Amino acid sequence: MRRSLVALALAAGLAAAALPAVASGASTRAPHALPAFYTVPHTWSKTPGAVIKTQSVAVAGLNGKAWLVMYTSQANKGKATPVTGYVVVPNGTAPKGGWPVVAWDHGTNGMADVCAPSLAIGNSDIPLALINTFLAKKWAFVASDYQGEGTPGLLPYIVGASAAEDTINLVKAALKVPGASTSKTWVDWGHSEGGQTAMFVDHLGATYGKGLVLKGVVAGAPPSQFALLNAFLKTSPFAFYILMVAFGFNAYYGNTAAPLNAVLTPTALAMLPDIATLPANASQCTSILASAVAAYVNAHNFAALQKADPYTVPAWKTLILANDPASFKTKSTVPLLIIQGGSDEQIPVVSTSLLYGHLCKIGQVAQRWIYPGQSHAGVIGPSMNDMLKWIGDRFAGVSNPDPYVPVGQPSIVPTHQSCN
Repeated sequence: MRRSLVALALAAGLAAAALPAVASGASTRAPHALPAFYTVPHTWSKTPGAVIKTQSVAVAGLNGKAWLVMYTSQANKGKATPVTGYVVVPNGTAPKGGWPVVAWDHGTNGMADVCAPSLAIGNSDIPLALINTFLAKKWAFVASDYQGEGTPGLLPYIVGASAAEDTINLVKAALKVPGASTSKTWVDWGHSEGGQTAMFVDHLGATYGKGLVLKGVVAGAPPSQFALLNAFLKTSPFAFYILMVAFGFNAYYGNTAAPLNAVLTPTALAMLPDIATLPANASQCTSILASAVAAYVNAHNFAALQKADPYTVPAWKTLILANDPASFKTKSTVPLLIIQGGSDEQIPVVSTSLLYGHLCKIGQVAQRWIYPGQSHAGVIGPSMNDMLKWIGDRFAGVSNPDPYVPVGQPSIVPTHQSCN
């Protein structure tokens, strides 16, 4: 899901409040064009979910209170890594046990530091009015930037477990933000790239998120069936996603496990700076690479950028399968809802049909709502109230699968019942 970030400057906020660190780590200055908050301190806890520091920020028009949060998550092979994100809670006094939490897994927005959604709360991937909608339900709203956006390194794009762990660890960290009063009870929602993250949250949340209570997951247009997607995307306006996946896997797994020169040509490799190093303008987080790929494909063809189909390279096939939700071997007990537009131009509808069928085969209880005529991002609006009802039912303990029938538009194609 392509989108533009506006206004990098944060509204005036209170002074940063660094919380005690319990382990040592490297000191890293804030990336170019980012505020000082994004500087990683000399010492920080290596415990997943630990708070490294927080900063209260004022967001004009927000019907609640907001904090930037730097916290600890995990990179490849369990290595501790700092990650940033934000936490927003309603005004007023939290109920007993704290504000129930909705975690947002952001969609495709680039891979560099200036792409971090926390740089523009309410003016980035989620509009302020939508955040206020969650707050009006008396739910907290939290969103991870994912590792590599706002913090050192390159975003591990489409590495499902990485983004899922970043999200789960932010929900843990929110419990320790002074004044936030969030609950251990939460629901996860993501769309596009975030839809894949949501699938991995559903898969990992009950175990990796031990101590939290994950009540449900909504996965919007989740990428899966990656062999199909590779063939589809390379002839579409979104062919640059293929390069982003290669760059992201390499950033996370390293040169040995994910050698770029095995799947990309030198011409494609030369485009890495177009996504990894950007000027201080977040609106260019994907547009520079997208333009470069489009121009080259128009003059030549995509085959001149992709040296080999990753599925034909054993090392890459292993990684791709590991990050495809269609490769899950065990069911999750966490309620799952898949939402997609019937005219999705980025993720073929047949791919989520195949994914749903796979989940049925492994015995998972899931639901899938298809909104006819809606595009990849266009489905979010018509499905919003239906999704809010489904989320509210999860917090209320309604049975799974949910008996609710979506009404966001005519002719929705819902699957309501268990498919096992």
